[in-house]
Amino acid sequence: MAQVPQPLDALAVRTWCGLALKALGRAREEIDAINVYPVADGDTGTNLYLTVESAAAAVEAVFAGYEAGGTERPTLADAVRAMAHGALIGARGNSGTILAQLLRGMAQVLAADGESAHTDARRLRLALRRAADSARHAVAHPVEGTVLTVASAAADAAVGAKENCAGVARAAYEGARAALAETPGQLAVLERAGVVDAGGRGLVAVLAALVETFTGEAPPVPGGPGAYARVNGDFRVGSEECAGAPADGGGPAYEVIYLLEADDEAVARLRERLDALGDSLVVVGGDGLWNVHVHLDDAGAAVEAGVEAGRPYRIRITHFAAGDVHTTRAARPPRERAQRAVVAVVPGEGLAGLYQEAGATTVLARPGEPPASGELVQAVRRAHAREVVLLPNDADLRHTAAAAAEQARTEGIRVALIPTRSAVQGIAALAVHEPERRFDEDVVAMTSAAGATRYAEVAVAERQSWTMAGICQAGDVLGLIDGDVAVIGSDVTATAETVLDRMLAAGGEMVTLVLGDEAPETVAAHLEARVRESYLAVDTVVYRGGRQGPLLLIGVE
Repeated sequence: MAQVPQPLDALAVRTWCGLALKALGRAREEIDAINVYPVADGDTGTNLYLTVESAAAAVEAVFAGYEAGGTERPTLADAVRAMAHGALIGARGNSGTILAQLLRGMAQVLAADGESAHTDARRLRLALRRAADSARHAVAHPVEGTVLTVASAAADAAVGAKENCAGVARAAYEGARAALAETPGQLAVLERAGVVDAGGRGLVAVLAALVETFTGEAPPVPGGPGAYARVNGDFRVGSEECAGAPADGGGPAYEVIYLLEADDEAVARLRERLDALGDSLVVVGGDGLWNVHVHLDDAGAAVEAGVEAGRPYRIRITHFAAGDVHTTRAARPPRERAQRAVVAVVPGEGLAGLYQEAGATTVLARPGEPPASGELVQAVRRAHAREVVLLPNDADLRHTAAAAAEQARTEGIRVALIPTRSAVQGIAALAVHEPERRFDEDVVAMTSAAGATRYAEVAVAERQSWTMAGICQAGDVLGLIDGDVAVIGSDVTATAETVLDRMLAAGGEMVTLVLGDEAPETVAAHLEARVRESYLAVDTVVYRGGRQGPLLLIGVE
């Protein structure tokens, strides 16, 4: 029997996120299979999972912060705001973006009581209504027979529930489940494919998790083997012709998603511009931070529009290749799996280009935005190989990468995780990678190269803190060697030189420097000159890392 937090409080939010993540994990492949609208790209289940994973991680971070401070657990407002923010920054695809707005709408109502520890059934009903209305408003051209219809039905059904939060949740779930079954009759593409709406199916799973949160019992969720194949008027999933049915005969070439820092007025203008450029436009968020999603033929124009509106970042552009998402699976020529691939997490756009030139599949980790395990699993799938070498390039991603590797192994992919702790160790490993030799031999060689590379970084302290080198103040320049603060200085170039000297004192043959966007222009030339003058027979190579967090990464092999 699951723990049953009563009434709706911060612990209930935490439990709900965890149960929803498990439910979407179980249903992911099924939901991907019935994804035919708005584009039959077979990733709705995965996108919903990644969105909820980000929301759950944000809630866990809030609880961890309170526990570290030795205070009581967070308020309901703390938890729901974290959930909404996590979903917003981690939203993937059309369905994930809409789900993020549904959670944001709920949070706006549930957080209104401020410091209250919990809320009641009446406010939960209001939250479900706000969620449905705000999600519908976020979509440029709402279509019935989609997740928007299912969300509205859930809110409508909740109105009649006069019981406690558990009763409201169950009524919303039943209303959503009934509406989901009706979606093929509302949207022709679903009718032709013989499936229900994939986004709506995901929302039913999320609402089922809410019921389980309050009752400790999971309600029956549509799906599973044989569910939703059209039989005697019932809609089920399961046949190949259904799974890959196209939404239409064509469509925009690209999906563009980015986070945007902008004010409301600028976003209103952005909506109008993007609406004229493409379709499937969803803009969610508020309070200066937005998640923008659109399908269109000119990806550059969508990014330019974002630049004019504010500051776009975490830009993701996906090409809907001909013969991929706009053709049936039966018509697609099967793509041969490569024998071996390398998947690497990289901290900046510049390094991503370097790794890709070397043949690696990359996952971008921007400052303060580490990838979730689901993103790593997706990257392993995208590599489309029988054998994959995974380079997390960050000590803090060790457990995340291990979870991703384990998931990929259950899908029949042979995965070796090399515990690289910095991108410069990953560069060293990639340099000795040879796909033609035996897998075990290749992994041993890459592991040895990474292990023989000491790593360091130069960064600016954000706050006062105790370190191995003493107390640092906000604004101090820190030199970290192998993860520990070794130097505290006031000048970037001088600190970097001290760090490099300490590393080369133990010997070395190659120095790798990776410059971030904020690093002084002269630091690379100064360090190269230092190596030439003081360390004979040591080579230096310099790369541009882009927005990578640390000002400078240093590797010594």
